[in-house]
Amino acid sequence: MDIDGHRVMAGSTSFLLKEGVSGLPSASTATAVDIASDGAWAGRILLGDSLKADSARAVRELRSLGVSDIVMLTGDSESAARSVAEQLGITDFRAGVLPHQKVEEFDRVAERYAPLKKGGRSRGSVLFVGDGINDAPVLARADAGIAMGGIGSDAAIESADVVLMNDNPLLVAEAVRTARWTQRIVAQNIALSFAIKLGFLALGAFGIATLWEAVFADVGVALLATVNSLRARK
Repeated sequence: MDIDGHRVMAGSTSFLLKEGVSGLPSASTATAVDIASDGAWAGRILLGDSLKADSARAVRELRSLGVSDIVMLTGDSESAARSVAEQLGITDFRAGVLPHQKVEEFDRVAERYAPLKKGGRSRGSVLFVGDGINDAPVLARADAGIAMGGIGSDAAIESADVVLMNDNPLLVAEAVRTARWTQRIVAQNIALSFAIKLGFLALGAFGIATLWEAVFADVGVALLATVNSLRARK
């Protein structure tokens, strides 16, 4: 663009090189926007995201819950991604991932947890956390998707299974903890229901329990399961 009679350009180092700008320094390890005036390099703006205070703690809490395999997908440069990963304590990351490549990279990671050929058992489930519009396809593809509702795009929120109402990363670990606690309660309810129903079925077969006793037992099991389910709110 022209400003006060000067041709000013802004963009990546590679872009300005293609435009024939002279005096360009070497490429920065951080995300950078180079400025040129009248075909000569004039300066550079360095950009970077600051980590939230609780991000590293959130990763530690996930590991304490047994989520040991954590992978970071980012469109940032290799050096910027490495710096963030080191601060978070993440050793596995994919840098320079373009929006249309996210699903492909996610599938590569998810293959680790595909059902085993023998026995059909799964190595685990894959959880994806995102907030941008480019994360929506991956959120929908994951076994479970969590969208950061406080800063998330509408597309990400609509595609996610769980929406956090703010951008506190600690809530991700809390969501995993709540899901596991709820799963245990559901398993307890199912086991209790089957045990009592099978017990009364056997008693009825031997003529010990009457039909009305079986009906009352069925209602009692439903009430017990309901009361037990309320523990999930704690």
